[in-house]
Amino acid sequence: MRFTEFINAHLFNYCQANKITFTRSRPGNKNDGAHVEQKNWTHVRQLVGYLRFDTDKELKVLNEIWRLDQVFTNHLLAQSKLLERRREGSKVTKRHDRPMTPAERLASHVSTSEITKRQLEATTTTIAPKALGDEIATLLIRLERLSAYKPKTKPPMNVNRSFNSKPDPEIFGEAMNQRSRRI
Repeated sequence: MRFTEFINAHLFNYCQANKITFTRSRPGNKNDGAHVEQKNWTHVRQLVGYLRFDTDKELKVLNEIWRLDQVFTNHLLAQSKLLERRREGSKVTKRHDRPMTPAERLASHVSTSEITKRQLEATTTTIAPKALGDEIATLLIRLERLSAYKPKTKPPMNVNRSFNSKPDPEIFGEAMNQRSRRI
């Protein structure tokens, strides 16, 4: 999402008056939403790719993929968490805990009830990993076919040029016919 898509003139003026600084991302990394982009890659792009899915049929298939992927990720994919990071000169030493699935982490937490622990264990033991993976793969093929054979969308409507000529536009970059505006 571009910077100009969610900051309007009123918000910008308020922030200037209250000395609130806008930052796009980490310093030196243009167009970077570090944590959001990381999760989009691992949880969205790697699984379903970059195609545009905008029909009701595609939404139903996507929702089924997300439901199955949630089970797969939370019950079968173990992750190591960083416990400690030490720097000694130029050497960085990292220490991780033992790999555990999110379901195992929840079950091992002290505030988790016994009922929840039993439910998590029962869910995990009933999962057939091969069948689950095959079902996700089948749904991905179906989603790709739906996307490939859907009717083409209508061309975009004409842009309202009178909005762009206002002295105090709502959207800075687009309304002022600039590519982007650095603040």
